[in-house]
Amino acid sequence: MIETVTIDPSFVVVNKPSGLLSVPGRGPDKADCLSARVQAEFPEALVVHRLDMETSGLMVFARSLDAQRSLNRAFEQRLVEKYYVAIVTGVVENDDGTIDLPLICDWPNRPRQMVDHAIGKPSTTHYVVLARDTTLMQTRVGLTPVTGRSHQLRVHMASLGHAIIGDSLYSKTPPPEGQRLLLHAAKLGFPHPVSGEPVNCISDVLF
Repeated sequence: MIETVTIDPSFVVVNKPSGLLSVPGRGPDKADCLSARVQAEFPEALVVHRLDMETSGLMVFARSLDAQRSLNRAFEQRLVEKYYVAIVTGVVENDDGTIDLPLICDWPNRPRQMVDHAIGKPSTTHYVVLARDTTLMQTRVGLTPVTGRSHQLRVHMASLGHAIIGDSLYSKTPPPEGQRLLLHAAKLGFPHPVSGEPVNCISDVLF
């Protein structure tokens, strides 16, 4: 079963659980994914964007080729508003800030990404502190990516010395077994693929 957030003749927005691939991976053991589950209910559904397997939250699927082209164009032109909530290690000092670090695939260690000032692609993330827990030494943050690089939020927060809790790739210490990545795509806004009117979707953060 999938949790459907919004159904429109042109698109459907669903809530992806943590631990589920967005699209099929290589091999039959990676066939189960969000796109397959969505297409079981909406056979015409087409992929527009992805979330990391470990990340939960909102994803939009187009319901026609025209809608897919329109939504793809919105992502390319940065007309899509994305907002994530995460809990990171340590107490973040500044109340807000911007991380502007170019990213590129760490090819020998893929799928890891890394900061590379010489050949990395421009990557920008705005963050704001939502709450600090000085007992657990954790901080809840709101994250707004300007660009959409692979693992961008995870690498950017780790680069500040505040890896997202549950991050098995970028945390200095391996997370406990069974600890999910505490990163959730909580808000997704985009122009309607037909009318151009704003569409805004919200998903509750369960951590």
